[in-house]
Amino acid sequence: MPDPSTDLITLGRRIRHHRKLRELTLDQLGARVGVVGSQLSLIENGRREPKLSLLQAISVELGVSVPELLSGEAPDARTALEIELAKSQAGPLYAALGLPVVPTSRNLPLETLESLVGLHRELTRRAGESIATPEEARRANTENRLAMRALDNYLPDLERLAEEMLASVGHTTGALTHRSVSLLAERLGFTLIYVDDLPHSARSVTDLANGRIYLPPASIPGGHGLRSMALQAVAHRVLGHTPPQSYAEFLQQRLEINYFAAACLMPQTASVAFLQAAKQRKDLAVEDFRDAFGVTHEAAALRLTNLSTSHLDMTVHFLRVGEDGAIYKAYENDGLPLPVDVTGAVEGQLVCRYWAARGALARTNRTTEFYQYTDTPAGTFWCATQTGKTDGGSFSISFGVPFSQAKWFRGRDTGMRQVSRCPDESCCRRPATELADRWSENAWPSAKLHAHILSPLPSGKFPGIDDNEVYSFLESHSGS
Repeated sequence: MPDPSTDLITLGRRIRHHRKLRELTLDQLGARVGVVGSQLSLIENGRREPKLSLLQAISVELGVSVPELLSGEAPDARTALEIELAKSQAGPLYAALGLPVVPTSRNLPLETLESLVGLHRELTRRAGESIATPEEARRANTENRLAMRALDNYLPDLERLAEEMLASVGHTTGALTHRSVSLLAERLGFTLIYVDDLPHSARSVTDLANGRIYLPPASIPGGHGLRSMALQAVAHRVLGHTPPQSYAEFLQQRLEINYFAAACLMPQTASVAFLQAAKQRKDLAVEDFRDAFGVTHEAAALRLTNLSTSHLDMTVHFLRVGEDGAIYKAYENDGLPLPVDVTGAVEGQLVCRYWAARGALARTNRTTEFYQYTDTPAGTFWCATQTGKTDGGSFSISFGVPFSQAKWFRGRDTGMRQVSRCPDESCCRRPATELADRWSENAWPSAKLHAHILSPLPSGKFPGIDDNEVYSFLESHSGS
């Protein structure tokens, strides 16, 4: 039998090509090799795989070797178009349209064949553009979160890769310098270039042709430092990423580059040593971890979720919550009852008003971490919360553990304690009866509209990226 990987459509078209060169009909060739013409027709159309003995007989009659018949190359330009059309029509994308298949016979005019192939190419291109509706994004985010929860948010292969890369540029301890990041890029054949006119839809742009990574000249709001952005751009190359074929793949790539960047900024060996020493002293603190490696509070808290279960033997949770109480990011493997919608998504869900993630935003003094114990239907949890502010508004970062693990952390002696009954709506969502009676018929608020939740991301090769803007940018800089 032919190799299972043999392209039957190409094989069939090559047999037909050489049969036509010999000026043989299907019935004539069939009589010579011992099969009926209809069976040969199925083989030539890629619908039936010939036995090896039959393939050998055909090769003898056509005067062509078996390896030549099995070649993956089309015998001529016309046949190449026929093969492409046949494959396109056999694929799931075309099948989903419910349209009839156009026979790719020699009677099909060349102009028609070229038009049909062109239409299929455009259909494939458009389908390949990663267009993400809010629903699709939420589903993909949920799948990602649950997958990482099953792994305790820990990716050992990326940890090892990050340490190998750091060792290659001589980085051992302390905060990772911009110089070391530049050396990492240079080892991969890239130069970091800082520009003022970076496309508004992109955090960075990599010019693969000229070996350049373009970055903004200064840190952007939200704690995304230049080192992190550069490392994320480098990570795409280190990890061998190709343009994402779906929004889920796009999110997976984002997860991997963020993880790699964090593992470089806070290397596993040095981080674990630092954290284990702090745990032994019963003085673990996100702010100390943050300061030791020169990163943002959010980055340090997220990095703790990577290392706590695998190296500190603790289950944990993390929250980034906006000033309206909605979740932007969340992770837990300690049983904290995160609010979820019917699909299991947490993004955009409101956390309980009694959780520290919301309570800290109401505090007048936000310069220090806020500690709190919270009794929930799933048990008691301790957390440390820090607040920040961007152009988009205030936010809080919370890192916490179950009650039994609080003994390892600074702030464990806090007297702040709250009780949360959520998701029971009587906890903090349902208004008091007397207030509802007074105002339910006398209030007409106008809600803020978050337009971004109603629209899909701009379509293009990469979700959210304006291709025209990026390509124009690269063209303008290619000669510099």
